[in-house]
Amino acid sequence: MTCAIVLLLGAFFWAGRTHHGASTKKRIESLAVLPLENLSRDPEQEYFSDGMTGTLISDLSKIRPLRIISRTSTVQYKGTKKSLPEIARELNVDAIIEGSVLRSGNRVRINVELIEAQSDKHIWVESYDRELGDILKLHSEVAQAIANQVQIQLAPEQQAKLHSAPTVNQAAYEDYLKGRFYWSASPTYQGTGQACQFFESSIQKDPSFALAYVGLADCYLTVGTQRHIPPQDAYRHGSELIHKALQLDETLGEAYNTLGDLSWQYEWNWTNAEHEFRRALELNPNYLDAHGEFASFLSWSGRREEALLELSKMRELDPAFPLHFTIQAHLHAHFREYPELVDIGQKGVAFSPGDWLSHYYLGSGFFGLGQKREAISEFKKAVEFSEGDTDPVAALAFAYAAVGKFSDAQKILGELQRQSKTRYVSPYMIGVIWAGLGHKDRAFEFLEKSYDEKSTDLAYFIKDDWRLDGLRSDPRFAELLRRMALPH
Repeated sequence: MTCAIVLLLGAFFWAGRTHHGASTKKRIESLAVLPLENLSRDPEQEYFSDGMTGTLISDLSKIRPLRIISRTSTVQYKGTKKSLPEIARELNVDAIIEGSVLRSGNRVRINVELIEAQSDKHIWVESYDRELGDILKLHSEVAQAIANQVQIQLAPEQQAKLHSAPTVNQAAYEDYLKGRFYWSASPTYQGTGQACQFFESSIQKDPSFALAYVGLADCYLTVGTQRHIPPQDAYRHGSELIHKALQLDETLGEAYNTLGDLSWQYEWNWTNAEHEFRRALELNPNYLDAHGEFASFLSWSGRREEALLELSKMRELDPAFPLHFTIQAHLHAHFREYPELVDIGQKGVAFSPGDWLSHYYLGSGFFGLGQKREAISEFKKAVEFSEGDTDPVAALAFAYAAVGKFSDAQKILGELQRQSKTRYVSPYMIGVIWAGLGHKDRAFEFLEKSYDEKSTDLAYFIKDDWRLDGLRSDPRFAELLRRMALPH
């Protein structure tokens, strides 16, 4: 018996149970979508089933007031032996969605089941068979059906959005899924580069596919903030792409979140940045990345309690995956809360020993507590894992200078200055090292270069960077802050 026949029989069986009156015991207000099973059994098709899962989560995430668990927390249950009630307890949800995907040529069949967590009873089951080009419409149809089953009254604009899902070129959609696969699976410079190639290919195959523009814009901004290309180049490409995406679809919460980042770190338009982040969350209240970016923006702005509120929302949406470790570390770093920074840094390192940001924040916490030797050890690890990011390099050089290892600090400085002749090196980070070496004039020279190029580093760090404390009493520092018109 083929997989497709089994699937149809299963759908018929469960549909019969549903029609005979299975009902919810309580109102469903939270859902988790488990990874859709790849019925083809072809490992080369895993990106497709993973992408279909992500797209379904994304569509459901836009339905207010449902709370939809992030994919980063549900992906751990791929192939799990745990019972559905057990999974529901761990994720603190009222219901589970599970199902399967069968790809055959240009057609795709999806089987979706909605299961009440407490009773482990099937509330609803349906099978869909569509051309691959209609996949976005299919996901919207599934999202609307689930909303009906859990008795959520969709707002008119939500209904309009779900009914207006466009047709997409089949090959373009596949490339988009591959881009998202590499983006999620490998948060490295190499992984970002692979994702970028697939998003570019998707746009070439279907210039009307808005989400592909958002993906490519995010790639450019990530490479820019990782200091692999000049900020002006990242901004130019990212801005063009994200505005094109919004021309095609002005209801994309993902696009407004990226627009918030552009306004904050590249345009230095603090008021507009907050407006865009709020718009992203209005359109997609379950969008984890937007909650994270907004929490970081609020921390940077000095609004601690509001940032903590966004962090609590992140934990609700992502209880099993500690992305909030990094966001919480941002908060403690901005407010100079060094014991807390050490604690969250140690938790991050324990969870992911190869995460350079956790080592970096752990080192920053140690440095703030006066434990400079321990700080140097963590900064070395951050440098090792960061694929050439100059932030941990500058922190290591600064720490060397702080313990009197001036030759080690100068060696790092010399190497960065040599590299700057052939690739982009953040002038802000060179200024940080000059500050650590006690050369104020050279430090301000490079801070001014950062100002001239509207460096993302200058916008993000200058308010609270412990490495610049030796410059803060200088009138030139106050004048630089005044020109940037930073929020207090």
